[in-house]
Amino acid sequence: MIDYIKGTLTEITPTHAVVEAYGVGYDLAISLNTYTAIQNAKDVKLYAYEAVREDVATQLFGFAQKKERDFFLLLIGVSSIGGQTARMILSAYAPSELAGIIQSEDVRQLKAIKGIGPKAAQRIIVELKDKVGALVGEESLGTGSTAGGAMLNKAVVDEAVAALTMLGFPPAATHKTVVAILKQEPALSVEQVIKQALKMM
Repeated sequence: MIDYIKGTLTEITPTHAVVEAYGVGYDLAISLNTYTAIQNAKDVKLYAYEAVREDVATQLFGFAQKKERDFFLLLIGVSSIGGQTARMILSAYAPSELAGIIQSEDVRQLKAIKGIGPKAAQRIIVELKDKVGALVGEESLGTGSTAGGAMLNKAVVDEAVAALTMLGFPPAATHKTVVAILKQEPALSVEQVIKQALKMM
C-alpha cells in the first residue's frame, strides 16, 4: 500500500494532480480542498489511497492532509458511497465542515451534493456520526482566495466547467450554472465557483 507520495507537482487541475517522484509521474484524483492547499506549491506531499477494482484500472486518490484521507476512508466505508462520490463530498465541504454536518444530522446539506439522495445521506449520518467526533473542531483545510475583477472571468468559467464536467455533470447545464454564479459573485475563484456549483446542481 502507498501511504504517501512526495515529489514535484508537475500538473494540477481542480480534480487531478500529477506528482513526479524518482522519475515516475503519479496521476492522483484530488478534491477541491486539496487543490486549494497545493495549487501554488512546487514540491508536495500527498497522502494516498489506491482504489483497486477488478472491472476498472487502479486509481490513486491524493490528499493534502491526513485527516482528509481519514474522512475519505470513512465515507467509502458507507454502503453505496464510492471513491468519486466521496471525493465530490470532500470537494463541497472541508473535513471539519463535514464533521459538523454529520454530527448535526443535517440531511439537507448532504442531499445537496450530486449522487447523494435522502437514503444515502441518512446512511452517512447513522454510520459516521459516532466516528467523526475526534475531527470536530480541528482546523479545516484552506478555502482559497478570491480572484479580483468585476468582469466575468472566462478563464474561471472554462476551468470550472471543465472540472465539473470531469466530475460527471453535463457541460451545457454546468456552463449555465457557473455563469449564473459568477454573475452574482464575479470575484470568486475557480474552487469557490465549483464548491457552489456542487451544491446547486
